[in-house]
Amino acid sequence: MKAISSADINWGIGYKGQLLKRVPRDMQFFKEMTLGKVVVMGKGTFLSLPNKQPLKDRTNIILSKSAQYNIEGLVICRSISGLFKELEKYPPDDIFIIGGESIFTQLLPFCSESYITRFEKGFLADRHFPNLDMFDNWVLAEESEGFHYEDFGFRFLKYINMAAEPANL
Repeated sequence: MKAISSADINWGIGYKGQLLKRVPRDMQFFKEMTLGKVVVMGKGTFLSLPNKQPLKDRTNIILSKSAQYNIEGLVICRSISGLFKELEKYPPDDIFIIGGESIFTQLLPFCSESYITRFEKGFLADRHFPNLDMFDNWVLAEESEGFHYEDFGFRFLKYINMAAEPANL
C-alpha cells in the first residue's frame, strides 16, 4: 500500500474541502501513478472529486462509517478491518491512499511508500499530511529536479517506510 498527496511546505494538503493548489504537472503525476489501480479515500476526499464521481479507470474505495452512496464503481468500507478485508483482493503495490487527513493518519503506518508533490510555499490549510520528516522510520529515498508553477517551486518526493506494518487485523 502506498500514499500519494501534494503538500505545501508546512505539510498542508487542503482547505475547506479542496486541494491547496491544482498544479497540472502534479495532476498528471497523480493520474499516471493511480490509473488502473485502487484508490482509497475518505468521504470528504470523495466529495471534493470533480462532479462527486469516482475517479475514472480506477477502483474507488471510500472508508467511512456514514457515507451512503449507491454509485457504480464505488466500494464503501465501514471500518479499517472491513477495508483490509476488501484490500486483500488487490496486489499491495496497486493500492494508493489518496486522503484526506484522517485517512492518511490511520493508514500511513501500513504504507510502504509515500509519493509527495512538495510545494515550496505555504498556503492557508486546515488539513495536513503527517510530517514524514519527523518520523524515524520514514526515509526520503528520491527527490526530483525542481519545477515551477505560478509563483512557487515544487518537487516530487518519494519516501520509504522502513517499518511498514502488515495490513491485516
